[in-house]
Amino acid sequence: MDVKTGLFYVFSAVLLFAAFRVITARNPVHAALFLVLAFFQAAMVWMLLKAEFLAITLVLVYVGAVMVLFLFVVMMLDINLDGIRQGFWKHFPLAATVGALIALEMAAVLMGGFGGGEPPRIVVTLGQAPGQFSNTRELGVLLYTQYLYPLEVASVILLVAIIAAIALTLRERKDSKYLSSSEQVRVQARDRVQVLKMTATQPAVAAPEGADAAPADTEKNA
Repeated sequence: MDVKTGLFYVFSAVLLFAAFRVITARNPVHAALFLVLAFFQAAMVWMLLKAEFLAITLVLVYVGAVMVLFLFVVMMLDINLDGIRQGFWKHFPLAATVGALIALEMAAVLMGGFGGGEPPRIVVTLGQAPGQFSNTRELGVLLYTQYLYPLEVASVILLVAIIAAIALTLRERKDSKYLSSSEQVRVQARDRVQVLKMTATQPAVAAPEGADAAPADTEKNA
């Protein structure tokens, strides 16, 4: 077994452990951190497969943006863990059966793929040295030529999703407190605090007559 195969088994073992801990960790923050570890291990497996662009994209997009957002949301929300765990053992047999079926299907596909076959050949264009091949460049050429229309459709769908999320967030609801962002921008400093002059509701209580004389007698005796 060479070094590359050994690293593949190490990364795969850590990946499986992290994925198992994602669904078994009691703390949501710990589950999210285990998911970050699983993403890193998947990125390292892709690096071994010479898919550098996919590995860097996984780390930057999912670990750097999505998982950070998940961690902020999980830490800010007060999640009732007791209510979440109530139906765990009820649905565990069905979940275990589906998981075992998926594992067997993946094992059948992977064992058939690892059984044999020639390694992929690198197509070298005219005037290009064999060592100058870049799979990132080839992926970009393929993405912006053959799959240009699906890419544009996906971009439009993402844009519509962003606009819909902003519209749903800023909409006025009767059952929740709503603040207008335009009014918040136009507010002045003098409008935030207003000082009111109010008359006293009760008259001042007069001091007793002997209260002032007692200190004077004390000074004379001193």
